[in-house]
Amino acid sequence: MEKDQACPIEKPTARIPWNKGKLIGAKPRLRPSHVWSIRTKLQMQGKKRDLALFNLAIDSKLRGCDVVAVRVDDVAPSGYAADRATIRQKKTGRPIRFGLTDQTRLALDEYLRSTGRKAGQVLFVGRRNGERGLTTRQYARLVHEWVASIGLDPAKFGTHSLRRTKAVLTSGMG
Repeated sequence: MEKDQACPIEKPTARIPWNKGKLIGAKPRLRPSHVWSIRTKLQMQGKKRDLALFNLAIDSKLRGCDVVAVRVDDVAPSGYAADRATIRQKKTGRPIRFGLTDQTRLALDEYLRSTGRKAGQVLFVGRRNGERGLTTRQYARLVHEWVASIGLDPAKFGTHSLRRTKAVLTSGMG
């Protein structure tokens, strides 16, 4: 006769939280020195799209999903960057009006001139083809690269950091 052996009851393994080891809370804004460093680096590398995207993200204070959805006619209805732009936010449905700094207008004009983007098209194109816009994930990767390129920890900064940066630049604090 075989002995009935009681199977030892295994303790369920403790489930590891998805955010274990990650920073929680609001990500900090970029300081003016960080903004200046990123702009200089993008200019020196000749990355016209990235410079225009970076500047627009800071000036507009839009969420990442709204920044990548901007169309040419939203910021450059006559083919050249306007002083002010209005974008309808996806999350709230409210129109947001914002001014574009000289630096941003110059970067947008240079980008438009080099790419030949026309009214009705998405302003920032993704990798796949010229008709589809940059995805929010691609935008997040770009922000990650920009932050890492100046020696900051990319885990501490994200797309929302750019949204929060304009207040620091306009108030002169930081």
